[in-house]
Amino acid sequence: MTTEARDYLLRQLDTAWMLAQYHLDGLTTEECLWRPAHVGLHVHRAADGRWGADWPEHEGYDIGPPSIGWVTWHIGFWWSMALDHSFGAGTLAREDVAWPGDAEGVREWLGRLQSSWRAAVVALDDGELRATQRTRWPFQDRPFAEVIAWANVELMKNAAEIGYARFLYAVRPR
Repeated sequence: MTTEARDYLLRQLDTAWMLAQYHLDGLTTEECLWRPAHVGLHVHRAADGRWGADWPEHEGYDIGPPSIGWVTWHIGFWWSMALDHSFGAGTLAREDVAWPGDAEGVREWLGRLQSSWRAAVVALDDGELRATQRTRWPFQDRPFAEVIAWANVELMKNAAEIGYARFLYAVRPR
């Protein structure tokens, strides 16, 4: 693997981020909190004012479609986990990751995570891309380049989910 591989991964990240930004631009809190079905993963405000998110017991279709709020929380969750476990203390847990509570907070939060992740990836050399030392979450004992590739795919998938939900929101019955 060469820095050429890192550059491919960065271009893929940039493409996925452009799609995510497209769907995040103009996103409203109302859209985030809208539920596309009577069941599905969602975000909830706790008594202390902090926002948490549902966690699926399984990944079957019968759990229903997630809300945009949940999808945006999910991006923040996996990016926070990947950053902490790859470049930080490795102590962050799912329960530690809160949803910001509104669309503007989502854009700021995800923008910070993207900037931190991109800067960390830019700093990697060929050996670090091939090495497994940083690969502690979401899997282990694989070249770190695979974590970067996974994150790119996950971001593209989540961006598409936000876009699809925004289409549904725009034509919902009122």
